[in-house]
Amino acid sequence: MERVTLKLSEHAIAAAGRIARDQDITLGQLIRDLLDKEIARRRCDARPPNRADERLLAPLRARLAPSFAEAKDWQDLQMRLRDHGVTLRPAGGGLALYEYRTEQRLCKASELGWSYSRLVHRFREGFPGHAHTWIAQRVAARMEPSESNDLFDPIDDADHPGQTPRQTTHSERDLGGLH
Repeated sequence: MERVTLKLSEHAIAAAGRIARDQDITLGQLIRDLLDKEIARRRCDARPPNRADERLLAPLRARLAPSFAEAKDWQDLQMRLRDHGVTLRPAGGGLALYEYRTEQRLCKASELGWSYSRLVHRFREGFPGHAHTWIAQRVAARMEPSESNDLFDPIDDADHPGQTPRQTTHSERDLGGLH
C-alpha cells in the first residue's frame, strides 16, 4: 500500500473518527473500506443502457408509426399516442414512452425510430417542459434558414379581392394580422 495524505475539515475528521470507533476499526481502514465500496458500486453501474426488448419494440413501432408520422405538433402527437394508451415524457436528453394508465416506462422514443432531435426538427420546438432546452436550440441552429423561420405566409387580403395575396410577417401574424 502507498501512503496518501488527505486534507479534511475538523468536523469530517471527528465524524469519521466516531464512525470508525463504532465499527471498531481505524480511521484509515474506514476510508479504505468506503473507497472500495464506491469503486465496486461504480463498476456495477457500468452496464449497458436500459434498452427495451425488440419483441416489444417491433409491434409498438408498427402500431404507433402512423401517430408519429401524422402528428402536426407535440399536442397532436400526445393526443394520438393517448388513443393507443401511451404517452411521451422527458427522459434525460430525449423522450421515453410510458403506458398512460400505469405510468410504466416502455422504451425510449429513439428506439422506435423517433429521436428527440428529429421530433424537435419536425415540430420546430422542444417538447413542452423538457429540461434540456439546449437540445432544441441546437437543432434550431442547424436548420436551414428556410426551414427554421418562414418569414412570409400568403394570406387572403379581403380588401383587394382577385389580387395576389399579400405577404404577412411573423409579427403581423402574432398580432392576428393587425398592423
